[in-house]
Amino acid sequence: MSTTELLKGAAELFPDEVVTSAHVRHLDLPSGAGRFALITLDNGFDHTKPTTFGPASLANLNAAIDQVEKEAADGDIVGVGITGKPFIFAVGADLKGVELLKEHKDALAIGKGGHEVFKRLSGLAVPTFAYYNGAAMGGGVEVGLHCKYRTVSKALPAFSLPEVFLGLVPGWGGCTILPNLIGADKAVSVIIENSLNQNKQLKGQQVFDLGIADAIFEGADFLEQSLIWTAQVLKGDVEVERPVIDRGEAWDQAVAKGRFIADSKVHGAAPAAYRALDIIAAAKNGDLQQGYDAEDKALADLIMGGELRSGIYAFNLVQKRGKRPAGAPDKNLARPVTKVGVVGAGLMASQLALLFLRRLEVPVVLTDIDQERVDKGVGYVHAEIEKLLGKGRINQDKANRLKALVSGVLDKAEGFADADFIIEAVFEEIGVKQQVFAEVEAVAPAHAVFATNTSSLSVSEMASKLKNPERVVGFHFFNPVAVLPLLEIVRGEKTDDASLATAFAVAKKLKKTAVLTKDAPAFVVNRILTRFMGEIQNVIDEGTPVEVAEKAVEPLGLPMSPLVLLELVGPAIGLHVSETLNRAFPDRFTVSPNLAAVVKAGKRGFYVYDSGKPELDPEVAALLKQGDSVLTEEQVRDRVLDAVAQEIGLMLDEGVVAEAQDIDLCLITGAGWPFHLGGITPYLDREGVSERVNGKKFLAPGVASVPA
Repeated sequence: MSTTELLKGAAELFPDEVVTSAHVRHLDLPSGAGRFALITLDNGFDHTKPTTFGPASLANLNAAIDQVEKEAADGDIVGVGITGKPFIFAVGADLKGVELLKEHKDALAIGKGGHEVFKRLSGLAVPTFAYYNGAAMGGGVEVGLHCKYRTVSKALPAFSLPEVFLGLVPGWGGCTILPNLIGADKAVSVIIENSLNQNKQLKGQQVFDLGIADAIFEGADFLEQSLIWTAQVLKGDVEVERPVIDRGEAWDQAVAKGRFIADSKVHGAAPAAYRALDIIAAAKNGDLQQGYDAEDKALADLIMGGELRSGIYAFNLVQKRGKRPAGAPDKNLARPVTKVGVVGAGLMASQLALLFLRRLEVPVVLTDIDQERVDKGVGYVHAEIEKLLGKGRINQDKANRLKALVSGVLDKAEGFADADFIIEAVFEEIGVKQQVFAEVEAVAPAHAVFATNTSSLSVSEMASKLKNPERVVGFHFFNPVAVLPLLEIVRGEKTDDASLATAFAVAKKLKKTAVLTKDAPAFVVNRILTRFMGEIQNVIDEGTPVEVAEKAVEPLGLPMSPLVLLELVGPAIGLHVSETLNRAFPDRFTVSPNLAAVVKAGKRGFYVYDSGKPELDPEVAALLKQGDSVLTEEQVRDRVLDAVAQEIGLMLDEGVVAEAQDIDLCLITGAGWPFHLGGITPYLDREGVSERVNGKKFLAPGVASVPA
């Protein structure tokens, strides 16, 4: 079957494809180097919309190559270049179509179609050049890898092969060409390590330093300079030298490193990284076609697998649902925020002050019970600004301006009289928080919104003693504040639309992923994690060894084990939340006596790291009092997953959030649960847990799964 026929058949499976055109224009290169053909990828939308490759888009590129192939054969041109529209080169395959595929043969056709088109660039009778002028990801990177030479813009903001992150492999040449271009070690870093590190992006300079691009130019006149360089290459004035690739032990060590990284991140629970590493390992012999065939097979297998569907589902949650929160009120009701007050000056409060300061760039004032605490809080903010200055993230003028905007006072009347948004981050005790809000209400303007960063207490109860409880809203951040995107926005029983709209508007300026939740105990993330952790603690209390309980949930591929997570959160906080939920739901949430003993002993976790890896602290081991009921890993896993499925079902019945999608969005952005799970509900559906526990799946057929 010809490439044209292959793509024509595949195009019928992508009815909603945003088609990318491939315009060919001709120009005379500088210094009399000759006539040159330049292909520009453009989907006809504004410059902020990404350019992608579906079957029709690949067909357009194929037609453009038809044209330049004839011109090259006839001697009418001396070279061919490919670039993108302003600011965007191309960002890979059209995932909207991929997730609709139902048959393995159709998925295989997508892989073969991309290879057949891209390979033609390397097979032309004249040299080919890729000009990475803007964002390049996935297939956008790979089409350039098929060219003989590459340049990159210093202004390029994002460059990656993110497929493993989503549950795929770089299947249009990435796994095969990249290690043969820059060596296996660097390729493993780009394909495996960066992908599994929350899809880390490369900048233009890094692309050049890795050897992916042969030259780098400023963004302002990037294409002009690239064409000058192209002329010099074609005339022989510039010779591109590339290092000899080590195809010996170093290659094998790089693959082994990749497997170690994959094991540490997904624990064998997701196949994509391992399939990619198999292809990289085989690419050691330099047989490109063998690599392409392996990519086609891996791509098709993974497209029809649950992890890829979950990865796309998770991606869409973050990129779409996360930017248009379900249930958010009319944004036009939001009030302007020109000054922020922060009650408290401890670490959490100081982190919040810094975030508000950097994102809103309005006056921020902290208060606390004594001057020493206030000074320490302001000092923390100043020190963090100095760090940003030292790293070149801001200039001296910006640093001076930000420092001038933050202040600390003891008198709330002095600090909050003209504040529009006041957030508390004080001790997690309802009486303390009620007192704080009463003091704030006495001095704050009538329009000010009061926000609480509580992790588990009732927002409605917190507001119940105020004259105007309608302006209190939950504003729950996750630690570290600067890193985790999630912000649970909690509507109390009397919270009005204007206060809620203001909270969402502030969240958007803070660049957070806001999810609306009902005022229910521990809201979303902490409730699910506490039920999850509670079952782990229960089986340990009953007699299952710690290492068995921990290892049981490794197949979920979570970013860290349950007890390491507890250490990060803090055992005291974990105990407090479990006590809160035990009071609310005593039939499902327990308070572990062993955890209470660990907290009472002042231990910061269950492990010590003297050997460089986590080992059970002997002092903690001495504290543990266990029963004689020992479960297997499978039994522990079933028990934990059943508990989580039950809790999510109850939360949806209670209307804590609008849909299961919000549960997953919260776990991905607030707890770092992996994309290949899609959060949690696709995994529970796929493993049969949802139906076993609740009698039905959480998601409709085709949502994070192969369409029926």
